[in-house]
Amino acid sequence: MSPRVHWNLGAKLAMSAAPFALLALLSISLTLWVSWQLDGGAAAVNEAGRMRMQSYRLSLMVATGEPSALPAALHEFEHSLSLLRTGDPERPLFMPWDNRIRESFRQVETAWHTYRAKWLDDDPGRPASLDGLRGDTATLSARVDALVAGIEAHMSRWTALLHLLQFATMALAALGACVLLYIGYLFVIEPVGQLKQAIERVQQGDLGARVERITSDEFGTLADGFNDMAGQMQMMYRNLEARVADKTAELQEKGGRLAALYDITTLVSAASSLDELARGFTRHIMRVTRADGVALRWSDESSARFLMLASEGLPAYMTDGERCVKSDECHCGVPGAPAGARVIPIRSMAEGGLQYCSEAGFETLVAVPIRQQERLMGELDLFFHASVTLSTAEHSLIEALVAHLASGMDNIRLNALAKEAAVSQERSFLASELHDSIAQSLAFMKMQVQMMRDALSDGDAAQVDRILGELDAGVRESYGDVRELLLHFRTRANAEDIEPALLGTLRKFEQQSGVRATLTMHEHGIPLPPDVQIQVLHIVQEALSNVRKHAGAGQVWLDVQQQPQWRFEVRDDGSGFDHDGHGADETHVGMRIMNERAERIGAHIEVFSTPQRGTSVVLTLPHSAAAFGDATLTEHAAP
Repeated sequence: MSPRVHWNLGAKLAMSAAPFALLALLSISLTLWVSWQLDGGAAAVNEAGRMRMQSYRLSLMVATGEPSALPAALHEFEHSLSLLRTGDPERPLFMPWDNRIRESFRQVETAWHTYRAKWLDDDPGRPASLDGLRGDTATLSARVDALVAGIEAHMSRWTALLHLLQFATMALAALGACVLLYIGYLFVIEPVGQLKQAIERVQQGDLGARVERITSDEFGTLADGFNDMAGQMQMMYRNLEARVADKTAELQEKGGRLAALYDITTLVSAASSLDELARGFTRHIMRVTRADGVALRWSDESSARFLMLASEGLPAYMTDGERCVKSDECHCGVPGAPAGARVIPIRSMAEGGLQYCSEAGFETLVAVPIRQQERLMGELDLFFHASVTLSTAEHSLIEALVAHLASGMDNIRLNALAKEAAVSQERSFLASELHDSIAQSLAFMKMQVQMMRDALSDGDAAQVDRILGELDAGVRESYGDVRELLLHFRTRANAEDIEPALLGTLRKFEQQSGVRATLTMHEHGIPLPPDVQIQVLHIVQEALSNVRKHAGAGQVWLDVQQQPQWRFEVRDDGSGFDHDGHGADETHVGMRIMNERAERIGAHIEVFSTPQRGTSVVLTLPHSAAAFGDATLTEHAAP
């Protein structure tokens, strides 16, 4: 048995259209051939008509006696006769030969030879009179007319054949179109329609829809593919609802975890104290883990005791009894416990230790150590009335929440240390400035008071007046120093630009001293950090204070250079001093304070002074902002 041949769609359409294409090609070829024959016959009719005209012309020449023009007219008639006999494919010109036309052409040749021999050749037997010329000419013309009539009759048959071929071509085109439409419907439209109906049924939820394979071509393969796809979809849909339910539950669980992490993160970032953080965390962790009780314990440095910071859901006697738990006294507070959550059945706990959790009716304890950088900070204890087993996801969630808690507790500790260091530093600054300014003035006034007592004992009125004047000046100077210190500590920096703060400092200086002050800014640079701005402003204020106290200046200039590095110069036109001598350290008591502030930001101070020509204090900052950060870190780390 021979194997069955499977035709694809292209082969089927080609085999269906090939016969019609061949018939159409044959019909068109025949039509072209008949048209070509008609063109040749029409040219032959025209040429035969010229012969009739030429015969009359020759007769006229013979009758009028024009022998000089006869040879050309004779040659022209002979040429026309030769064209009809042999044809001319280039024009084209063809004689549609049949028996009637051959006989008519032979008669034309016979009549022409008779006419030529009698009237055109130089023959001694040529008639002397022209009596028979009209009859011979009419005979020749009649033979030509018979030839033209025969050609026209033949052409009318070719024309009828051409019309028949055209009609046949039209009929073949209509028949071919109908056949091809039917074949297209049978092989293309009907399979596509079935496939469309099946797709619509699937879209409506009928996954049992199938397409019948009625052909072995591409549509058959497509039907098999659709049926396989529909079957797989039907199989997948059977378990889809269960999968969707599982995925929904999983997504809800993950959403709950994310919400819990977000809540804990918000709590950690917003908590300002350890107590607030502990209480908020116990409430959140109890809700997230669905625990029946929560205890959050803080460990001391030696991990010997665990202090309860906060609790939720625990009876009062348990909270009071476990307010401070010694290490290894119970399953709660075990310093050497491994990292991660430990699930401990309370019934398996050893006798002799604390039994508060067992007395409260709890069945399971989940203990999670709180660690930060390998340092034990405390422990989180979750109590359950039922037996509990934590999944991997629950383990991860609890440990992640505890890690956030550890970070928050460490941040609160670091913030407290930073605030303590800042307060200590500012107290040190305040003590230093009080010692270098007001304390010295008070010591001077104490000496003056002792001298005044001596003067009063001696009754020296002039000495008493002089000492009173010096005491008055000292009190005024101390009052000015106090006001200046208050001004220093109220100074605020601008996060964007230091220029407004400098202008405000100069205006206050002008109000206090009556000395004109001018600010000049050069170029543009990166804004200074706020802590660096504060130190710069304090240094500038100290320099202006020295000008007010000691320089006796009439004008002060503050020049600020921002590129290539920050540079501040305070110049005055005052009395100046000998910078190489020792008098400067005794007079300008603020220089040491300015140097200390400059060292804290990694800056450098230079003093240039000439007696009677003024003084210049130059503060030069490091090139990069990284140096400011390093200096600030060093300053905060020192306490």
